[in-house]
Amino acid sequence: MNEKNKYCIYARKSMEAEERQAISIDSQLNEMKNIVERESLSVVEIKSESHSAKYSGARPIFAEMMNDIEEEKYNSILTWNPDRLSRNAGDLGLLVDLMDKGKLLEIRTYGQVFSNSPNDKFLLMILCSQAKLENDNKGINVKRGLRTKAEMGQWPCSCAPIGYLKSNKVNEGGIVFVDEKRAKIIRKSFRKIAYENISIYDLVKWLKEINFIHHTGKHVGYSITQAMIHNHFYYGRFEFPKKSGIWYKGAHKPIITKKLFNDAQEAIAQCERKKKYRLSKTAPFAFLKMIRCGNCGSIISAQEKYKILKGKGGEVVYRYYTCSRSRNRDCRERIINEETLMKELYKILDKVEIDLIGMKDFLDSEIERFYKIQSFIDKKEHKKRNNHKKEYDLRKYAKTIFQEGRIDEKREILKNLKGRLILKDKRVYLDKVPDI
Repeated sequence: MNEKNKYCIYARKSMEAEERQAISIDSQLNEMKNIVERESLSVVEIKSESHSAKYSGARPIFAEMMNDIEEEKYNSILTWNPDRLSRNAGDLGLLVDLMDKGKLLEIRTYGQVFSNSPNDKFLLMILCSQAKLENDNKGINVKRGLRTKAEMGQWPCSCAPIGYLKSNKVNEGGIVFVDEKRAKIIRKSFRKIAYENISIYDLVKWLKEINFIHHTGKHVGYSITQAMIHNHFYYGRFEFPKKSGIWYKGAHKPIITKKLFNDAQEAIAQCERKKKYRLSKTAPFAFLKMIRCGNCGSIISAQEKYKILKGKGGEVVYRYYTCSRSRNRDCRERIINEETLMKELYKILDKVEIDLIGMKDFLDSEIERFYKIQSFIDKKEHKKRNNHKKEYDLRKYAKTIFQEGRIDEKREILKNLKGRLILKDKRVYLDKVPDI
């Protein structure tokens, strides 16, 4: 053994096969410790991680080890197999590059030693490239297998849609069975949407009331319920992969008919058409997603309503801001029109300390530039402003931009306030609602 060799032991298991490799790291470390004792190797550090080596730069511990070798903390690696180090060209390149620099002297595995020589480096690259080839082929084979399952009408994904149970038998991996208890409720959910004229939000509330539980043991939320109502799987078809436009006829037993599914989609579409507000004809909403509700913490959203003027013709546009109720569907925060909201925000600018405006330096430089231009036009000497005058100018300029400026300028002023804007009971506060 070369006396200059200082080793780092590196062990890795892939998260892609966690169950099969549950003792992988321990067994690797034990074998390498035996090598250390047998060969009397000098070990500086032991590193291990649970990450796939399929993609370059995806392993933080490996990157740390490369950096340590660059900084000459150690100059050799002891690992179980070359594929523990790399299954991609990027990480393999790092290893070879460190060898070329003379900073990585040796890579030792259970059955081989790769020194910093042309032949050993070439062999290392072949073995790591072979591991990459196996990975790539495995990915192609998995996709082909999933596609074959789909063509047979079997469900190719790991989890069955709610209302179905996946077979636990090894030779029945893509077969799903109806979960009769949940299937009755799902069937009733489609009927409620299709024929009782209720919204998805109302359906979520009803499912919670009857204690409808997901496979995870939790109540189903809005996103799961929405996905369920739009899922073609329940009447016997599925798309794979998602958004691919490739459809298959399932071999599973349908829970609902295609007619019921279509009726539910049409009911949802009609409900959305009734609710839908037209987008702004002139400009986007100035304060959208910049304020939170003081009651439930949801983002404040915006909408426009149009009123046709009788006799005169034309229409009037009204802009409103209201709680989006994303966190609490029953939030009672009242709606506020844009004019009232503007006045509330204007009060904030009038009260907030200038130091709390993050763009203070920018505003100050703009005001200074304005005064210099004005002095040049008036042919008068530019007078320096004192601190009191600067603060007065900054506040006045910020308020003027907020009132008369473009939407992006108004949003920039609000974004640079050092605190969160909160709307509660049609009043706006910065950072928190005061106790009453």
